[in-house]
Amino acid sequence: MRLVLTILILIYTDRSPVYPEVSSWGLVPHWVKNKDQLKKVWNSNLNARGETIFEKPSFREAAKNSRCIIYIDGFYEHHHFNGKTYPFYIEKKDHSPMALAGLWSDWYEANTKTWLNTFSIVTTTGNSMMSKIHNNPKLNGARMPVILHSELENEWLKPVHDDLDKQQLEKMISAFPENKLEAYTVGRLRGKEYMGNVPDVSEELVYEELVYSHI
Repeated sequence: MRLVLTILILIYTDRSPVYPEVSSWGLVPHWVKNKDQLKKVWNSNLNARGETIFEKPSFREAAKNSRCIIYIDGFYEHHHFNGKTYPFYIEKKDHSPMALAGLWSDWYEANTKTWLNTFSIVTTTGNSMMSKIHNNPKLNGARMPVILHSELENEWLKPVHDDLDKQQLEKMISAFPENKLEAYTVGRLRGKEYMGNVPDVSEELVYEELVYSHI
């Protein structure tokens, strides 16, 4: 088996908080042994629900011992309206980078005898703004990534020694304040209209049908 994970991102881990590591999006736990397990686990582990990271088998070891931070400029979410989806771009109002809480895991691929670093983004219940945007009818409520306040970034990477440390981490898993974020619609991120992975993809594009909607 040859493993190909195409989304590679730099992450800052608790073992290397100063120097970034190249990592593949989609955490693969150490106990994954075969191809069938890999496909099932990797695809479902792009995100980790913050409420259950200390209980779910895929994440509990990483939640305790292997946490990381992913720095991004912003992120995209699709909004559903009148049977269509519209992409929104969400960023900080001051345009500073977002520090996302993450979990990471090193996974050994026996066939190629290589190590692969993988990660998941921790998510939480969406704030009021995200509740309007992230309204997928197939989901049970809006979600958003855990965006760490600058003073909590180092705290997220500290080791967990006891229940008190665990409780401190759990307090960080909360929605980022709506008044510090802004969102606007952008061009299509799927299909023939998608312009590709270029800077212009984050430029604002107004959809007339949404101007007088509830967004």
